Amino acid sequence: MIRYALACDNGHDFESWFPSSAAYDEQAGRGLVACPFCDSTQVAKQLMAPQLGRKGSSAAEPAAAPASENLPAPAAGTQPVALMSEREQAIRAMLKAVREHVTKNSDYVGPAFAEEARKMHYGEAEHRSIYGEANAAEAKALVEEGIEFHPLPMVPDDRN
Repeated sequence: MIRYALACDNGHDFESWFPSSAAYDEQAGRGLVACPFCDSTQVAKQLMAPQLGRKGSSAAEPAAAPASENLPAPAAGTQPVALMSEREQAIRAMLKAVREHVTKNSDYVGPAFAEEARKMHYGEAEHRSIYGEANAAEAKALVEEGIEFHPLPMVPDDRN
């Protein structure tokens, strides 16, 4: 693993880990390395000191932990905070809107979702919008029977 000090064209400094320098070059060339603050893909490596082993040591010392591991623990009663880019915030808002639309305009059938979806598919019950719960085996069986359904996106509340 190799840690690079990086900076975007908007002047934000950050660090990131890569399996190798070739992996960084390949990801950066494809526009996959983005600034966590502004989402810019115009990122460049910054000068940094190499991690070298001590004289007489056959292996290099382990690299320092990522900056996030060096932060002090949060004070009692506080929660860690993650920064999201504007794009991530917009996607989250869209997922939340989809979930709210479905829950306001559909009937909740709870754990009977698979059974109710089957009844509608086979004409045993009136077609309507429903939502509820289904485990992986029930969902797989519905797919195998050709019954169309869509998982409802889970979006943590605004405190997360």
